[in-house]
Amino acid sequence: ESNYHFEEEFYQVNFTENKTLYGDYESCKFSHCNFNAIDLSNLKFIDCEFIECNLSLVKLNETSFQQVLFKDCKMIGFNLETCNQFALNISFENCVLNDSSFYLLPLKKTKFSNTTLHNVDFSNTDLSHSFFMNCDFSNAIFDQTDLRQANLKTSYNFRINPNDNQLKGAIFSKDNLEGLVLHLGIKI
Repeated sequence: ESNYHFEEEFYQVNFTENKTLYGDYESCKFSHCNFNAIDLSNLKFIDCEFIECNLSLVKLNETSFQQVLFKDCKMIGFNLETCNQFALNISFENCVLNDSSFYLLPLKKTKFSNTTLHNVDFSNTDLSHSFFMNCDFSNAIFDQTDLRQANLKTSYNFRINPNDNQLKGAIFSKDNLEGLVLHLGIKI
């Protein structure tokens, strides 16, 4: 089998059943596939879409994601911090990314919409110019995170200490400002 996959569609494939993935995938579409706890290390995904897939607990050592969209995916424990950062470009729509890590990643201009981000580690992540539409940040960790020019206007449940993060030009709504002052111990 070829190591290069171009414009292939994978529908309802259960990769947990001895289906090996290897090589590079370009302009491929994965829909309703199960990758639960699969090792995706060293694979390259370029201009691909994952629709309604389970990507929970996958291993991502040196995995490349260049222009990749995740839509309606379950991605619990998606530990992106170990991926290949070269040309990293991803976006998320209607995904569940709870207990995931984006530690130290360059994710400038990333788009997250209607995504659940409970307990996600954004420490030292560059999220400048990113757009978070209607995202739930319950217990997410922001520490030395670059959120300059990021838009969190419609997002909620975040706790971000302005002293520990870069927020210049970030957009919030007055309804969600409480998350910026919780560290002060004041009530609004």
